[in-house]
Amino acid sequence: MQAENNKFDIRTLSFGCRLNSLESEKIQFMLRDIINTAILVNTCAVTAEGERQSGQAVRKIARENPNVVIFVTGCAATRNPALFTEIPNVIVIPNGDKMRSGAYADALAAAACRISNPEIMRFQHVATNMSKQFIQVQNGCNHKCAYCVTRLLRGPANSFAYDAILADAQAAIRNGFSEVVLTGIDIASYARDGMLISDVCRNLLRDVPSIQRLRLSSMDPASPEIFKIMDLMQEDARMMRHMHLSMQSGSDAILELMGRRHNADTVHKIARRGAEIGATFSWDVICGFPGETDALWAQTMELVQQTRPIKIHAFPFSPRPGTPAADMRPQIDRSISKQRVHDISAMADKYRAEFMASRIGAMTQVLVENNNTARDPHDIAVKIDGAPIPPRTVCNVKLTGIVADAFTAVVE
Repeated sequence: MQAENNKFDIRTLSFGCRLNSLESEKIQFMLRDIINTAILVNTCAVTAEGERQSGQAVRKIARENPNVVIFVTGCAATRNPALFTEIPNVIVIPNGDKMRSGAYADALAAAACRISNPEIMRFQHVATNMSKQFIQVQNGCNHKCAYCVTRLLRGPANSFAYDAILADAQAAIRNGFSEVVLTGIDIASYARDGMLISDVCRNLLRDVPSIQRLRLSSMDPASPEIFKIMDLMQEDARMMRHMHLSMQSGSDAILELMGRRHNADTVHKIARRGAEIGATFSWDVICGFPGETDALWAQTMELVQQTRPIKIHAFPFSPRPGTPAADMRPQIDRSISKQRVHDISAMADKYRAEFMASRIGAMTQVLVENNNTARDPHDIAVKIDGAPIPPRTVCNVKLTGIVADAFTAVVE
């Protein structure tokens, strides 16, 4: 099944983090040298639910497409390959090999499935046409958070060479992107050739002047690099003044149990510096970590109240086999965890609404996505009235109102 001229039908489905989606795009292109028709599923195992959904999706795809090879990779495929190996025409590629083309060629040659005239019969997962370009700067993690299975499945931290990152950024501009987002498993730990993540940002803004907007994916609050990034936000308007923090808890006691390296005082310092320059923050929060009493949960809610993040991605604790937290006691009843997700999300929604109300009448820069919906520097949706604007356009608008969870605006 060697690839032939221009007869490619390679579809992808990604679960979990943005990095999976970015890797899937690269693998899709790489597979063209190996196979004409295939489906790639990039799985997630950060929670039990993510792993379950990955398995369910692959089984459904295999039933609906009995005459096509299905490559399954990612964290769920690495942690629990038996979940997929008995599914017809599935070939499992572990994380360690997922970006190596030879692994797919070798696995295909050794596979029991022999398919003639392959055809994708049904695949309803539409590829997203992104308005911004994500660029991977590192992979893996060296920290030992008690709940995290990703570090076990991705391996140790590996920072990519700046020249490769620069080449990706230059290619993004040539391909019509105006906004670049740097991503990885733990980008705050980036360290290579004397450069840290703030150096990468500063150098990209210098070396690729056509970048109009630069963002980072999730940052570890323990990293001093956060303050250097905020300094860069103040110096260069192209560095977007919003940052997503992998907070996980606001209780020092729970953070210690989690094996995290920051505390509430660190968060207060970050929030104060952010307020000085007009930056906003969103958080990840795990609700119902083992030992999280009502009193300790109240500390997280209090930290939210004091620092006012404009968005929180909250999710119930999910014990992952092989992690220390899976055996910690007491485990919190899932109904309590779900209620905490609701409560903390509602609090963040309140602060988001207040922040948005304070912005009405302001001029701001936006990146247009699709159908005149755009994103402002704080990653809030903006619906622009008037004539259609091409996706990936960066323009200035006046914020005129709020509908649901989005601004309304007009071009000025």
